[in-house]
Amino acid sequence: MIPQPLPTDLFADLLVAVLSGHRPVHSMLRHTRGRAYDDLAWLAERGPLRTRGARPVVRDIGYYEPRPGAIEAFARIGAGDRLRAMAFRLELGRDRRWRCTAVELGGPRPPRPEAD
Repeated sequence: MIPQPLPTDLFADLLVAVLSGHRPVHSMLRHTRGRAYDDLAWLAERGPLRTRGARPVVRDIGYYEPRPGAIEAFARIGAGDRLRAMAFRLELGRDRRWRCTAVELGGPRPPRPEAD
């Protein structure tokens, strides 16, 4: 039997592909919920993982389950000789599909309305 990849592995690869410019941000519409899509679009516009050479790859992933149906994950991303950190949260919907509800990368963060 072939082991199924964890949702953290799948989402880390999807997020890296978007943040490196190898996949359009709109491809994540059905895989995100809440403000995560807006944050991802803001980050992708800045191309934080775009490189001139080696394509960024997920080197390591760790996660914590704060409650059933929620995963908070981190990934180490290698891009050439650089190493970056990415954090993201996944939540299981009523339809039994995982969706990204938050994503962060080191560096500037998207502006937030004062009401938050």
